[in-house]
Amino acid sequence: MAAKILHGIPVSAGISIGRAYLLSQGHYCLAPMQSISQDLVEVETARLNQAFAQALESLQQIRKQIPREQSDHAAILDTHIMVLKDPKLRQATEHYIRDMHLNAEWALEKGVADIESSFQGIEDEYFRARVQELRLLTRRVMNQLLGNNDSIKSITSRVILIAHDLSPADTVELDVSKIMAFATAQGGRTSHVAILARTLEIPAVVGVEDLESSVSDNQFIVVDGFRGQIVIDPDETELTQYTDLKYSFEAYQKEVIRKRDLPAETRDGHRVQLHANIELFEEVSKVLDYSGDGVGLYRTEYSYLYRVELPTEQELIEEYRDLASILHPRRLVIRTLDAGGDKLGHGFEHLEEANPVLGLRAVRFCLRHQDIFKTQLRAILRASQAGNISLMFPMISGLGELREVLSVLDQTKEELAAEGLAFDAEIPVGIMIELPSAVMIADILARYVDFFSIGTNDLIQYSLGIDRTNKYVSHLYQPLHPALLRSIKRVVDAGHKAGIEVSMCGEMASDPYCLPILIGMHVDSLSLNPQSIPWIKRILRKLTMEECADLLTRILRLDSVSESNKLVRETIFKRFPDELQFHSSILEEEEE
Repeated sequence: MAAKILHGIPVSAGISIGRAYLLSQGHYCLAPMQSISQDLVEVETARLNQAFAQALESLQQIRKQIPREQSDHAAILDTHIMVLKDPKLRQATEHYIRDMHLNAEWALEKGVADIESSFQGIEDEYFRARVQELRLLTRRVMNQLLGNNDSIKSITSRVILIAHDLSPADTVELDVSKIMAFATAQGGRTSHVAILARTLEIPAVVGVEDLESSVSDNQFIVVDGFRGQIVIDPDETELTQYTDLKYSFEAYQKEVIRKRDLPAETRDGHRVQLHANIELFEEVSKVLDYSGDGVGLYRTEYSYLYRVELPTEQELIEEYRDLASILHPRRLVIRTLDAGGDKLGHGFEHLEEANPVLGLRAVRFCLRHQDIFKTQLRAILRASQAGNISLMFPMISGLGELREVLSVLDQTKEELAAEGLAFDAEIPVGIMIELPSAVMIADILARYVDFFSIGTNDLIQYSLGIDRTNKYVSHLYQPLHPALLRSIKRVVDAGHKAGIEVSMCGEMASDPYCLPILIGMHVDSLSLNPQSIPWIKRILRKLTMEECADLLTRILRLDSVSESNKLVRETIFKRFPDELQFHSSILEEEEE
């Protein structure tokens, strides 16, 4: 029996067996707290400024080394370089030296903690990941202050990398050919290391409790990217089981990839579009690699976060045009900015909102700041000449709000036309259905748009009133809750009755247990992470519409989540016992 098994979030499938390399030792340091006398204030301030300058120089050197094929890393590092250059972060830290007489290391800790605290209460996992990146960025300054010269480049043999977390700059310096798997104490499904692991297709588990205190350098471990487990010192029996699973998965992957170009249709010929959710430019290549039908959700927030200056219209045009060009003739659905001023860095009003997730964000923020909104709309419209771009608005709560955003869109079109600038006047326009209010009036909203995209991650949270990241209530995050299933069906039926397409871009779209139910509802397209496209297609091709419709009929008659989960688990596992051993599900938690 293993010495210990740790649990985290599985973010990249696969099994890896090998020796641990504990990067966190000597790489992540806690600052010593010291009070300083008045005559040392200038000395500590000078140390701080020098550390910022050295960290900035090291980032700029890394930036120069980025190969052309990793252009997204360059964009991320450009953003980090701008953050380090921004005097406000440094001034926030200097305040603790000059006014509180703290040493530079502790002042930096306090300054970063202040920034982190301003983001408390944000439930969106994506933005939490970006805040974590800020912590990783300032760690580079801390290492300069502490004289810590340990480098990620010191890894010379094939290892399983154990770290507190990894920044984009870390990963640029990393020789990925030496990495068998990742395990980190921090991070979520949208953290940089999670995206990197999926892109590289190596096993990864993030958010592992007690990771750094439980794993030693060079210790023999197993990373289980299916179940989200780190097995420390496995015994012979466990080692044999994991080795068999590893080889079985590798054979399975080859078979899935070999058939990736087959049509995404059921055995009786029902075709479903399989699109991808992406947020970084580099992910678009995976959409092509895995034969996706296009991009069903391009999150545009990354181009805005932590910038000193907002992106210009021309910058956004080039970004959207390049994406559309690579994907052409496949579809590219661009979601407008889904953020609030509290997450966009400097220059915005910072409203005191008790719950920013339910506050001034997404189209609400865009309608209040129409200059930002119009800049993005102009860029999307001008890029739409490519002919394969669709536009999607997030977080629409009602008809009045939808009319407002459509009015701004019409104004923008008129302005472009008056300026003689070309665009696709008939660009398809859709909305995300992620609020219960939008579900209830889906039949009304459907008259005004060309498509719906159901965002199940938020719809589940808003409908059930729970925060899935809150450990006290996360077990209530139940995709098969009768209210959710009825909501989704209501939206699909309303969309189809109005003659518009209905897609889904939440995690349910990539869950094998949910797939037959969604197909039974006649969802037109599914948008999921690119790597999941081939194996969802594989399961889809083994289903029939008749069995999907039968399962849907039976599950809609049930009264509780427990009954729904039991029915789906038994039915789907019986159909795909070999497939499901390689995939995790969001139905892990059962209602008590």
